[in-house]
Amino acid sequence: MLADYLPSLLLAWGVHALALASPGANVLAVIGTAMGNGRRQALAMSAGIVTGSILMASGAIAGLGALILTWAHAVTLIKFLGAGYLAWLGYKSLRSATTPGAAPSVTMLSGSPTRLYRRGLLLQVSNPKAILAYLAIVTLALGGTAPWPVAALFVLGAALNSALIHAFYALTFSTRPMVALYLRARRAIDGALGAFFCFAALRLALARP
Repeated sequence: MLADYLPSLLLAWGVHALALASPGANVLAVIGTAMGNGRRQALAMSAGIVTGSILMASGAIAGLGALILTWAHAVTLIKFLGAGYLAWLGYKSLRSATTPGAAPSVTMLSGSPTRLYRRGLLLQVSNPKAILAYLAIVTLALGGTAPWPVAALFVLGAALNSALIHAFYALTFSTRPMVALYLRARRAIDGALGAFFCFAALRLALARP
């Protein structure tokens, strides 16, 4: 049973990891917190984002299941909406790769670890783009037909992705040498992200509902 879904799960986890790693609101918030207040506060914000990721992955699975029960063509609609969103992410990353200069500006957030945890959680669950991304990735992984053990495995993988990636940013951007290294490699990283997002968009658009 798991073997049937493993290729889709691996692709979906890859798309999820790269979507998290691309410089969106969550990443920029963690980077700004790390640069302005250090790794402890940045890790607290990351923990809030991870909690939000678990809630959103679970909610996307439940929402997709409810839609399928009430509307047979829900998977097809979400599939094309998701493919469009992934293609947009690819375009944005490729455009960034062709643009010289430094990384996007960040806002340095401050506060207690508890407060920053709450801010990270609210930042994640209130982001409409993140909601659409999770629906697209869940459709890519599960196709609306996967049994609950496969769905649970996807959520665990998504949680691990989120924890590792946000912790990496929190630790990396609390040190100046790593910040300089990232800035030098930014365009190459954005180019690789853009190519993978475009591939995932094509794969999702051509997948059988």
